[in-house]
Amino acid sequence: MSETFNADRLTRLCDFLRQSPTPWHAASNMGVRLEQAGFQRLEEKANWQLTPGKRYYVTRNDSAIIAFQLPESGLAALRMIGAHTDSPGLHLKPNATQFSAGWLQLGVQVYGGVLLAPWFDRDLGLAGRVHVRHADGRLESVLLNVDRAIAMVPSLAIHLDRDVNSGRPINPQTQMAPVLMQSDTATLGELVAQWLEEQHGLRAVEVVDFELGFYDVQPPSLVGVKQELVASARLDNLLSCFMGLEALLACDGRQGALLVANDHEEVGSASASGAQGPFLADVLKRINAHVGGEGKKSEKGSEESLIQLIQSSLMISCDNAHALHPNFRDKHDERHGPAINGGPVIKVNSSQRYATNSVTGALFRDVCREADVPVQSFVTRADMGCGSTIGPITATELGVPTIDVGVPQWAMHSIRETAGTKDVEYLTRALTLFLNRETLG
Repeated sequence: MSETFNADRLTRLCDFLRQSPTPWHAASNMGVRLEQAGFQRLEEKANWQLTPGKRYYVTRNDSAIIAFQLPESGLAALRMIGAHTDSPGLHLKPNATQFSAGWLQLGVQVYGGVLLAPWFDRDLGLAGRVHVRHADGRLESVLLNVDRAIAMVPSLAIHLDRDVNSGRPINPQTQMAPVLMQSDTATLGELVAQWLEEQHGLRAVEVVDFELGFYDVQPPSLVGVKQELVASARLDNLLSCFMGLEALLACDGRQGALLVANDHEEVGSASASGAQGPFLADVLKRINAHVGGEGKKSEKGSEESLIQLIQSSLMISCDNAHALHPNFRDKHDERHGPAINGGPVIKVNSSQRYATNSVTGALFRDVCREADVPVQSFVTRADMGCGSTIGPITATELGVPTIDVGVPQWAMHSIRETAGTKDVEYLTRALTLFLNRETLG
């Protein structure tokens, strides 16, 4: 297998990770790249006019995005890549302002399965979206990104907690509120108003509502003597969003290709913009209504042609996998411990926590063989639980044949995660071939 290290792609990846502290920023940044590549933005509330050979994208909730390339003639199948834009973190409560010992703090709620310990003593910024009311009564939604160290969650000194290294539990209600400034009068509303003026020039507006969360402002970096690793926040799962986007932008247009990046995977996907919601199904129905059924016996745009389109398609659900950890090798099945920089991982679970079966697994292995990309397998230990992805949910909701794959990483759900630089190129190359390949079988 050829070894690769694409410096330009890694630069683009690090820029995307740094500029995407929230799902709304991620979807916005993906939209910018899509438009630069000639994709036309669609609005869900408007009538769609789709033309064979053209490229389109649409967002929902501004945090989930679907982009697709239509072939010049005869949409017989779609090559689909799925990922998600959200990551575990600390989100603000609605009435977040609180004071203790002369310090302004902000109350947080835990989003997803957060590894809490690494959040202590980090330089934290704040980002999300804010809804404001102008003087004329007009409501506007704006993105906010305070990308400097404005807060921190300080650790308690070991002298005051001698048992801390024995695995003391962390209480997110009482021990995780970040400190922002030495004050007993300042409020979050005042600070948000200041930041909105700095970033958007907004004055005399009322903050009506917000969805904000803290994040680590340390930028992504390449780590290791030979830069074998990329370390960053939100690799799970912005890394898959990035690789899927890179593959879609390299699509030659001969085949129907689609990228979906849902929100809310980390909390179960049960939302209008999550994989359990109707976003992808709605888009597929509209695509089928315009170009589906061509070259088939069924009527164009019919329910029959939609089922035929879905069953002729294939979804690759991309979400990172647990890499073999050099300090915790016993946490893996000895025959299924994926190595960092060992290639993409096929994820298998007999209880259907992953959607892979032998048919979809064989197809992906064949793609990797043709792309000259190594491939690995992951199965969790039989005595341990298993996470899940958008793969089984999408397969259940749509009935589309699906496989779960991803690049191996360390420290999943930490404030800073680690993956292999070669794996970024490996999986991107495999996904690109998957979208451009003449046949799926």
